[in-house]
Amino acid sequence: MPKPVVPEEKRRRRRPTKSGTVLSEALIVETALRMLREHGSAGLTARRLGLALDADPSTLYRYFRGMDDLTLAIGDALIGQALDGWAPTGEWRTDLRAVGLRIHAAYLARPQAAVLTTSRVSGRANELAADEAVLEILRSAGFPPADTVRIYHAFIDQTLAFAALDAASLTLPSAALRADEAVWRSTYARLPRTTHPRIAETAPLLAARMTHSAYPTALDMLLDSASAQLNSLH
Repeated sequence: MPKPVVPEEKRRRRRPTKSGTVLSEALIVETALRMLREHGSAGLTARRLGLALDADPSTLYRYFRGMDDLTLAIGDALIGQALDGWAPTGEWRTDLRAVGLRIHAAYLARPQAAVLTTSRVSGRANELAADEAVLEILRSAGFPPADTVRIYHAFIDQTLAFAALDAASLTLPSAALRADEAVWRSTYARLPRTTHPRIAETAPLLAARMTHSAYPTALDMLLDSASAQLNSLH
């Protein structure tokens, strides 16, 4: 059975680590993010995290119920970073687009953490704040509750799905990533019209676009659809 997480006020009275560092949930999460960037998810263990913090690994369980709980905190931290400094303008489409692009960019800035967390639901403070913000944007725009939830569902799943896909590419070894991107120029661009007429016709356009994320385009398409629906309500 996991040990109970120690309340925050009791953690603050804890003595520093051997190196003089005072542990906190935020410090542990930030250290875990650094370890993910340097070593990937396989390198993030309680033992290694304890070494990085100069603390006994068991100390981590005063802050988190286990490594899975830490994973949820990491995902929540990324959402918090995405929305840091954001404020609604009152124009629903502008605001929803900004939230989506911010979340996508925050995950791509930490691709190893994104691969680990995009499929998770934490129920933590930043996630709840983001969900409340998106629902508020849609309801204030005039969407009925059922349509609000439908659009919210499509919006958040699309954002996280593209974040996971694009982040996974960024975690590839650089040689593999370059090789994948080169296929559009080396293979697709050389296919004859006799066997692959549509690929041959669009090969330059494919080579120009397919090495970039389609998320902004997909997001605009979703917003176009939502906007058309909203107009039909009035």
